Amino acid sequence: MSDAIFNTIRNGDNKALDSLLKKDPSLVNVKDERGSSPLLLATYYGFEDITETLLSYPQDVNAQDGSGNTALMGVCFKGYVGIATKLIERGADVNLRNYNGGSAIIFAATFGRTELVKLLLEKGADAGNKDDGGKTALDHARMQGLTEVISLLEQYT
Repeated sequence: MSDAIFNTIRNGDNKALDSLLKKDPSLVNVKDERGSSPLLLATYYGFEDITETLLSYPQDVNAQDGSGNTALMGVCFKGYVGIATKLIERGADVNLRNYNGGSAIIFAATFGRTELVKLLLEKGADAGNKDDGGKTALDHARMQGLTEVISLLEQYT
């Protein structure tokens, strides 16, 4: 049954997902072979409706996959501002770090997600956090030449 929830999410079928969860609400907490939760998968694919359905069930919004990544980190990498906002409203930790020291703000800065960098900073993200390579979000933005992100981060460091 746990494979069914992941396949349903991959197919973007919110109606089928809702049906599965009504039968077995505990499915929101299963993990796939990579350690991903249904929420992490749905947010990574950018499915806002499925994310809403999943968030209507009790779960840990800060659940980490096998690499320590969270749903918030994934949407910051992908650039989904609306989903990031929903996750933060539900208690996502803006300063949680993965097993390489990466954080949501580092991912957002590295990939030039200016709107997400701004959101994270407004919600208390620490721009001074360093990854395992000793680099901050500002360092990553500079390496990529992302002037808008650099200007924004310089206001917070």
